[in-house]
Amino acid sequence: METKEITEKETWENFCLIAQEKTFTHSYNWGTFNEKMGDKVIRMGIFENELVAVFLIIKIFARRGKYLLLPMGPIIKENQNEKKIIEETLSKLKEIAKKEKVDFIRLAPILINNESNRKIFEDLGFIPAPMHVHPELTWELDIREDEEKILQNMRKTTRYLIKQGLKNEDLKIERSVEKEDLKYFNEVYKITAKRHNFTPFSMKYLENELSSFKKDNQVLILNAKYKEEVIASAMIIFWSNIAFYHQGASSQKYPKIPASYLVQFEAIKEAKKRNCHTYNFWGIAKDEDLKSKNHPWAGLTLFKKGFSGYSKEYVKAQDYKISFKYYLIRVFEILRKLKRNL
Repeated sequence: METKEITEKETWENFCLIAQEKTFTHSYNWGTFNEKMGDKVIRMGIFENELVAVFLIIKIFARRGKYLLLPMGPIIKENQNEKKIIEETLSKLKEIAKKEKVDFIRLAPILINNESNRKIFEDLGFIPAPMHVHPELTWELDIREDEEKILQNMRKTTRYLIKQGLKNEDLKIERSVEKEDLKYFNEVYKITAKRHNFTPFSMKYLENELSSFKKDNQVLILNAKYKEEVIASAMIIFWSNIAFYHQGASSQKYPKIPASYLVQFEAIKEAKKRNCHTYNFWGIAKDEDLKSKNHPWAGLTLFKKGFSGYSKEYVKAQDYKISFKYYLIRVFEILRKLKRNL
């Protein structure tokens, strides 16, 4: 095996297109987005006669320490030896970590969570990270069936609310890729963050995400207007034949108006037009966590599951210690997790 840097966008994207397990956090443009946010990005490819895997490395400069992040990867070609690929990935990561003088490596796998996959990381000296990086449990929907069949498969209440939204002449969905329209999303987003007690992404973050995917027509803002007031919004990423519901918000000012439901249905229809085969609702909570009514994702999980679909659980994010400072960082992250009730 040979591992070397990939600089050609076409090579990277063409490989990702044929891979099955993947998310936009390993797209070429996600690397571009992170570069705009001030992080160093390295794109690596593993070759064995041909390209068999790619992995995106982001050097994170956090107040608690520096580390290398591999977000939901590596992306591996079908019928490859996954353990061998992870071993090669770690070997290169350790080499880069030494050069970049970081405290640890954090790898969020795109491997399905089962005993054999967990053992790959355990055998290599990884330990489960105290914090998740991206969703480790996602909710996905196969959208290859016709529109009516997709509607029919939804929860009865969800289907009813979508139809009510379609009938409401005062409720309209506006599509945009312009930065000027992102401010409407941001206004509702801040209201959502306050209601659910989480720290929202900055406007700079949202603008950079939009601009990074806009040039390749891979992003869309959907604003739901009720009587000319935006009350729900979403930013959807379309990448490698999959649509991702990455950012969402609702004001709940008019709780009886099913704006969020209509936004999702319009996003699904848009994804079908773009020849996507899957709609990824992004993260949900585990059933055992939902036994506590205070879980911050309880309502969101119920909402997403109403559209029908299936869950997909990946191996937890894994850490690999480089310096002893990592243990201090780990304690800090555990305490922060407890404080956030996650």
